[in-house]
Amino acid sequence: MAAGASREDLPAAGAGWVSLATRGDIVQRSLRLAAVIGSVLVAINYADRLFAGALAGTDWIKIGLTYCVPYCVTTFASVSTLRAAGTAAPR
Repeated sequence: MAAGASREDLPAAGAGWVSLATRGDIVQRSLRLAAVIGSVLVAINYADRLFAGALAGTDWIKIGLTYCVPYCVTTFASVSTLRAAGTAAPR
């Protein structure tokens, strides 16, 4: 269990996936990580075209999706961890 977390912070065993995924702390963590990881990926994949001013319209859509993927992965991992911790037997 994370430092400062208590058993009361864990979700009930039947907590819905969407209700956990939209929890403020989960959304905040996912947005922070998506911003960092997405920016690194955009720099790797699009820096040359970005600095040359040669981005096409479809590139902007791809850049947006580049930020969506780490957001979704982080959210999925966080919710999965919370649900597993909520159903785990106390130690």
